[in-house]
Amino acid sequence: MSKPGQHVLITLRKMIASGELAAGERLAEIPTATALGVSRTPVRIAFRTLEQEGLLMRVGARGYAVRAVSADDIAGAVEVRGVLEGLAARQAAERGLSANTRTALQHCLDEGDALFDKGFVTEEDLEAYHELNLRFHQLIVDASGNTAIGQALARNEQLPFASVSSLAVNLNDLRREYRRFNFAHMQHHAVVDALLHGQGGRAESIMREHANVTLRYRAMFDAAPREQITVLGR
Repeated sequence: MSKPGQHVLITLRKMIASGELAAGERLAEIPTATALGVSRTPVRIAFRTLEQEGLLMRVGARGYAVRAVSADDIAGAVEVRGVLEGLAARQAAERGLSANTRTALQHCLDEGDALFDKGFVTEEDLEAYHELNLRFHQLIVDASGNTAIGQALARNEQLPFASVSSLAVNLNDLRREYRRFNFAHMQHHAVVDALLHGQGGRAESIMREHANVTLRYRAMFDAAPREQITVLGR
């Protein structure tokens, strides 16, 4: 996706998560493009992506409206993702990792270590973590050799915030976010250790538990003022 397209997608995700775009609000290409200072093309692409993610719903032939997102919707979708990624991890461990996959996973761990070793995170750090987290999760799904898992994940990503590409953070509480994501990174280390040792059951349980870090979305949406929530993504 182009840089303007990424900007539009991230901006609209943030506006939906914060409540700036309320449930039921209608969106059209031309007014949105004008407001964001872009052409209609990146807006059109962003609308389609957000529809696939379950954040927008189609209204009429060409219009969209913001879909209502409940905490239960988020929790259920993330739990399903944990089950699917847990299965991927188990099958990857049982199948064995290629040399290239081992190297790529280690790069993800090294990048994460560099981010968290200083004892705090910035918004830029969390954006960098988001990118390496995407690579990490995709490597495990690919290593499973099971294309059905990827297809099932793609269908599940049509539910709100189910995709690993949508990362909700509270930028007003970066100390807590540091603890949350540092813990998630330590889980990355643990699952890689299980994969390298062929421990399928252990790898699966870690990945399913790993989803619980994301399930903090539910508490964020229930307790935090919506304007404090930022959604990173691409």
